[in-house]
Amino acid sequence: MSTTPASFDERRRPRDASRRKGPRDADPSGAGGSSSPPLVANTKEAKAAAKADLNERRARAQAGMAAGEEKYLPVRDKGPQRRWVRDYVDAGWHPAEFVMAVMVLVILASLLPSNMMISFYAYLVMMGYLVIAIGGMVLLAMRVKRKAAAKFGKERLERGLGWYAAMRALQMRFMRLPKPQVKRGQYPD
Repeated sequence: MSTTPASFDERRRPRDASRRKGPRDADPSGAGGSSSPPLVANTKEAKAAAKADLNERRARAQAGMAAGEEKYLPVRDKGPQRRWVRDYVDAGWHPAEFVMAVMVLVILASLLPSNMMISFYAYLVMMGYLVIAIGGMVLLAMRVKRKAAAKFGKERLERGLGWYAAMRALQMRFMRLPKPQVKRGQYPD
């Protein structure tokens, strides 16, 4: 099949604009402008204002989460049962809270060059303390489940309350989020 110069030119000719494929412009007048503002700030002042607004909202959310406001909490911390567990854990003393401090002391003791027996005994103390801390966490989880079932009803009890209590007890009190809302010894009803 031979191509003639006329047929070649016909193929290269642009299509008629009225037969164009694809979506049509929303503005039939062809002005091309839109009445809505741009989605992304395009001036330096607008970008600075958007960044300041974002920082302010983040700070408000962080303060709300630390204060235990329900709307700012992550899903794992929401609900009356989780609040009760947090208050129960925060009201008591737990050996698991001090695991990190004991580990730091053991590391410092192992750095002493004077005697290897000191680091060996420090390691044994740390292992014994870990056993005590894990035992305390298991007992706390069982106690929380039993008391929460008595308070909220066994059939309405959420899953994972024991684990939630154990993991909260493992954190040092000043590092917990949401921050503790009760003092030590102030157990919830």
